[in-house]
Amino acid sequence: IIQFGAILSVVILYWKRFFRLNRTPAPEGASFVRRLLHKYDFYWKLLVAFIPAAVLGLLCSDAIDAMLESVTVVAVMLIVGGVFMLFCDRIFNKGSEQTELTEKRAFLIGLFQCISMIPGVSRSMATIVGGMAQRLTRKAAAEFSFFLAVPTMFAATVYKLAKLFMEGGTEILRENLAALIVGNVVAFIVALLAIKFFIAFVTKYGFKAFGWYRIIVGAVILILLLSGHELTL
Repeated sequence: IIQFGAILSVVILYWKRFFRLNRTPAPEGASFVRRLLHKYDFYWKLLVAFIPAAVLGLLCSDAIDAMLESVTVVAVMLIVGGVFMLFCDRIFNKGSEQTELTEKRAFLIGLFQCISMIPGVSRSMATIVGGMAQRLTRKAAAEFSFFLAVPTMFAATVYKLAKLFMEGGTEILRENLAALIVGNVVAFIVALLAIKFFIAFVTKYGFKAFGWYRIIVGAVILILLLSGHELTL
């Protein structure tokens, strides 16, 4: 629920992208629908990228919830994702000069986002790699990853709230209202700072530092598990 703060931070940081329509002329001879999609190009491509995760999330919500209970899965995927991040610049960044996002690229990035439903796989990492796999620059891929976070996190939050209301959990919200407000404010401020830093850092240095961070965290969790410690999510 505190994701609303993080969602708002993305919209504030990139408000020109979220609230500016496409003013360029539509292709000559385009149908009414195509002209409409051209005008609302930004929102249309966000929707195209969002659909795969939305469909998979609804169909497999129980399986995803079951996987979330496994600390081992999280630790292993942290390490696997970290190793991948060490080499993703070499694999995907060669010749990455594209900044234009087509419908096809948006959809393929959306498919990559589905991988992040595995616990321990970063949504940002999956979508950025998806963008770089389409030969987008690191900056363009990272920015679209944050744009895509808005409908994705918003839908996930609304879904959880609806589930909570249907299960009679309104009392929990009332009792924790102050904490939720504070949590959203903190999430908003932290996300504002983190997004700016992340975009600048990744554009200049790539993903190796984040890869090592994931490997270290995953390894520590596995060591704790193997040494008999009980960890829960």
